Amino acid sequence: MKIFRYILLIVLTSLMIVGILWARDKSRDEVCNEIRIEVINDDSTHFVTPAGVLEEMDRKHIIVKGKPVWQINVEDIEAKLSESQYIESVQCLFEDGGCLKIKVAQIVPVMRVFDGDDSYYLNKKGKIMRANTTFYADVPIVEGHFTKQFSPLRLLPMIKYVESDSSLNALVTMYCMRDSNNIFIVPSIHGHVVNMGRCDNFANKFAKLKLFYKKVMPVKGWMYYDTISVKWNHQIVATRRDKVVERVQEYNPEDDEQADDPGTMRVSDNSRAPVNKMTREKQAPSTTPAATQASSPKPAESKPAAQPSKPPEKKPPEQAAPAKSPPNKPAAAKPAATAKPAATKPVAKPGKK
Repeated sequence: MKIFRYILLIVLTSLMIVGILWARDKSRDEVCNEIRIEVINDDSTHFVTPAGVLEEMDRKHIIVKGKPVWQINVEDIEAKLSESQYIESVQCLFEDGGCLKIKVAQIVPVMRVFDGDDSYYLNKKGKIMRANTTFYADVPIVEGHFTKQFSPLRLLPMIKYVESDSSLNALVTMYCMRDSNNIFIVPSIHGHVVNMGRCDNFANKFAKLKLFYKKVMPVKGWMYYDTISVKWNHQIVATRRDKVVERVQEYNPEDDEQADDPGTMRVSDNSRAPVNKMTREKQAPSTTPAATQASSPKPAESKPAAQPSKPPEKKPPEQAAPAKSPPNKPAAAKPAATAKPAATKPVAKPGKK
């Protein structure tokens, strides 16, 4: 009985080897005469088509039609097609009759990233697909400045947690990553942002945020705070919108290069009064000590020339009195001499001596 089993095993092994050799010889003679492409779409958006895959093969110079099957490297085809930004995975295999079947899975973006002027989609493996006007995916928006060390994929666990909760998914509209310690979310409720801190323990942080929305915001008002921070353990810190912020005047080096305004008042350290370069008004005399007045004598005032007036009336000579000039003052300028009529002596009346 045992000998029969051994003989049967040897016969089956021989048949298998013969079949493999026959199939190998047949495949060497078989030629690829058809390409069948199947696109696997995980959503309703179709931006990868069979025609697009054929165009990508032409750009990569992948030629399979008319070539023997044994000369076609399917692994090389998969690697070259996977380099496309729109394709996430590729699988190639041969069917009977020399038909090459290619299964293509289009990329599935998990977020859209805005980094300055650059915008692109990102899948769960970190593959980048540039954003353009021909394609749009309804995915979470992430804003920030990112590097290889500071990747937006850090937010992926938080994004998945938010998408699993219907209330949070309706609340969060955008993520802003300032740095690894300050991650902000922009809620659909207008008026404030939420600082989540680090991307850890986010389940507890969202629970505190829900409690704050339920207990505090209906009392204080939805426009009372502009920032709500849940980054610290066992507490919530909210910043009022109407807080007083001291404005600091920034230094502008161009101010030093501007010319002086001649109409401005400038006061030196040794002067006692401001000096105006444009106008010099006559100031009222200030009261100073006598010693100061003595050390700086006051210049004599000059009176204006007397205006000609009406000629004086004729009076008897004995009634005329000489004019006196004020003491310690220069004599006033006299008007130009005018010709006076000769005085007539009075005629003696008769009867008087």
